[in-house]
Amino acid sequence: MIWDLFLIAVGLGLLVVAGDALVKGAVNLALRLGIPALIVGLTVVAFGTSAPELMVSIAAVLDGAPAIALGNVIGSNTANILLVLGLPAIISAIRTDESDTRESATIMIAATVLFILICFMGPIRWPHALVLLGALALILSRQIREALAHRAERRAADEEVEAADPKMPGWKIGAFIAAGLVGLPFGADFLVTGASSIARSFGISEAVIGLTLVAVGTSLPELATSVTAAMRGRADVALGNVIGSNIFNLLSIIGFAGLVGPLPVPEGMLHFDLWVMLGASVLLLPFVFYRWPITRGIGIGFTLIYAAYVVVLMAGGTA
Repeated sequence: MIWDLFLIAVGLGLLVVAGDALVKGAVNLALRLGIPALIVGLTVVAFGTSAPELMVSIAAVLDGAPAIALGNVIGSNTANILLVLGLPAIISAIRTDESDTRESATIMIAATVLFILICFMGPIRWPHALVLLGALALILSRQIREALAHRAERRAADEEVEAADPKMPGWKIGAFIAAGLVGLPFGADFLVTGASSIARSFGISEAVIGLTLVAVGTSLPELATSVTAAMRGRADVALGNVIGSNIFNLLSIIGFAGLVGPLPVPEGMLHFDLWVMLGASVLLLPFVFYRWPITRGIGIGFTLIYAAYVVVLMAGGTA
């Protein structure tokens, strides 16, 4: 038990550090190769920040624990809305009128519905995975076209890209990329091994472990960023990040994991967890479309709903 918890802690630490290193290295390499910063922000940064979840899901499939991969994505998307937005809102109300996320939120709902339909066609195999990745490619190509069309208006965004350092030497870029590529698979393997062992020890299904422990663990970077932003009075930055992260989780992570191996969908996920994820996504819509602020009271409500969801899972509410 202690060893398993140690593996989980080390795995999470490696995922956070290696993921950050990969983003830094990949962003600066792309800029060095002459790729426009705007495109780097929409693609390289987005994929890089999803790398920990992606590696965990692929490792879970390779280790014969596909339920952890599915639980990681479904649980992360639920936690992103109820926890990653709920806790910062308790610190400082989240304003939703400072940026227009209506189109992104609509895409998130569409991606969620598509994902649910594919789950009911399960097990998820490579043809389903290609559908998800195709949807992601369409979304990215549209975003890139729109960004390039409004490039003059977005000059500031073109100059400021997360983790960009124009003075970073080539050897350092290589070191960051190497550290990320080496650390991510090790971290993912440690996390999945420890989580699977705990699931077997306590008789808890791997699906529940993926939906709770693994999902929250891989969402910790987003949660830490959101709480820090809230403490600085900028909790609003979390909204766009959560919506974008949820889209990527559904389309890219399960898309790539489905290419590695089949992902059978447990009955409990079909009848409960998928609908909780959809419900949490729909719950966000009034705040996006009507620009209602996510107040402290709403934040407490979101957090309590998530806590109740975890209690139901642990009590055997899903198979």
